[in-house]
This record gives sequence, C-alpha cells and structure tokens, in this order.
Amino acid sequence: MTVVILLAIDQNWDGAEGVFSGMMQEYEYEYAHFIYYTPGGLDRQSQLWPVRAGRSIAKPSYEVGPKRIECYSLHFISEGKVGIESAEIAAELQKGDLFCLFPGQTYHYRQLPSEAPLRMSWLALDGARVGPLLELAGVTPDRPYRREAVTPGVMASAESILDALAVAERLKPAEAMALQGMMCGLFAGLIPDSTPFDEQSHESHAGWIRESLDFIELHATEGISVQQVAAFAGVHRSYFSDMFARQVGMSPMKYIQKIRMDKAVGLLTGTDATITEVALSLGYPNLYAFTRAFKVYFQVPPLSYRSTRSEAHQEG
Repeated sequence: MTVVILLAIDQNWDGAEGVFSGMMQEYEYEYAHFIYYTPGGLDRQSQLWPVRAGRSIAKPSYEVGPKRIECYSLHFISEGKVGIESAEIAAELQKGDLFCLFPGQTYHYRQLPSEAPLRMSWLALDGARVGPLLELAGVTPDRPYRREAVTPGVMASAESILDALAVAERLKPAEAMALQGMMCGLFAGLIPDSTPFDEQSHESHAGWIRESLDFIELHATEGISVQQVAAFAGVHRSYFSDMFARQVGMSPMKYIQKIRMDKAVGLLTGTDATITEVALSLGYPNLYAFTRAFKVYFQVPPLSYRSTRSEAHQEG
C-alpha cells in the first residue's frame, strides 16, 4: 500500500516566480515539481521506502476531490489555509497543522482565503511500517489531523529527504541507508513524547510491565539490576518492585534470576558449551559464582544437572 505524505515546506518562495520556479510546471490548480524514485532491495527490506516527492504552490482556485486514494496522504501546511472534508470530519487548518487522507475514504480539500498562498511539498511512501508509524504520530481515521505539529525539525527532515531524492531515481546502497535515517528522523519528529507515567494510574500497569519483561528477557545476561529496569519503566524502584510483584507473581530480582536460569538450562542441555562458557555467557563473573547460584536455584550443580538430563534423554 502506498503512502503519500504532502509536506508544506517553508521556503522563500515568491509565488510561481520564486526559487523553484525553474523546476515547476504549471497545472490547472497549482505550480508543481514532481520527483520519482524507484526503490531498490535495501529500500524494500526496510519496509519503508519513498516512491515520489515534489513541491507545489497553489493557485487561488486550488481544489482536490472529492476523490478516493489507495494510500495515506499526510499533509504538512507551512503557508496558507486549507479546508478538508470527509464523511466523518470537517476541519479548517493553517500553517503548522497537518492532516492525513486515509485509503478507501472520500476526501475533498481546497485552499481557503488567506494572505499567503497554500505552499506544500509531498513525499510518497510505501511499506508495511508506514501505517503503524502514522498511528504513533497520533493521526488516525477518527481524527486525521493534528494542530501545531509541524516543527522546524520536521521541516528540516522533509527538506533533507526531498533533496536526497532529487539527485537520482535510484540511490546507491549507502545512500539508500542514509535515506532510511532521514525518514526515521521525519517520523521521530512527528511522534509526540510519551505522557509522564502517573503512579496513581492503574490503567498503565499492563503496558510498562510488559515492556519491563521484554527488557529483562533481552538484557538479563548482562548483569542488569532492578534499579536499571525501574529506570527503563520510568518509575521509582520501590513502586516498580511492588507493582511488578503484584502483576507477575514474583519480585523483579527473582524474575531476572529465573530468566538467567532458564537460559542456563538451554545452554546446558542444548549445546556442548563448557560450564565456564555457560557461566560467562550468562553474565556471571566466574565459574564459582554461576555454580553457586545454579545449585541454590535447582538444588544440584550444573554439571550434575547436565548429566542427569543427558541420561534421561538417552533412556527416553
């Protein structure tokens, strides 16, 4: 599914005779410059790639639709005003606002009276990551616009992307990777900061506890502490430990230990790694520390555990 992002870039344009007038062509409702891009293998592997881009200056009669599109069309307004209508919404937007046309819905938008003409640039994107990124940016079919969302950083990111696309129809691998960084930077600028966690709100527990479990799973062998996990969750350690124990059924320290021991069992029974190698792979400082922790947890030393499991497997 293709995603079209229209970005109203704040350039020192002076009508159709401005900086980009040499590249722009005159159309019925606008002056526009189109850029086309052919994605390569690295682009498609990233699940986020550009298809086309461009810049435009609206004529007084600028109007689009009613029409349906097969893509998402995210508009950033840097000059002028625009009115957008669909079956669900009607909004009047201006410089600094943005709106998105969602696929399969009928939209109608037009330039509204303003001291400055409507100025836009657009970036068409495709790939499976685009829809989820738009949702993270707070733009949904129920509310397909955000006011005052276009920051200088967003403008700079968009300009970098358009400049990169203007130099070639297909970028070299290194350039394509750099372009990925630019597009991620654009979305990073659109995604609002998370709301600070309210320790009195019980509705947020499930979310940050799930994220904490993932964090522990990923980093348990690196010697992480409960304080580090609490800092990741964004809450005080004592509150974190209390809520974690209530939701998970054990303390964070015991859960970290459980993950390390589960991984130890996997290495002991599923590989030919030495006991010392297992110990160091799990983040223990030496063989003795691991053997002691393992024996306390399973009531047998790791070598005996491996032998017993191996014999049971052979008999089975």
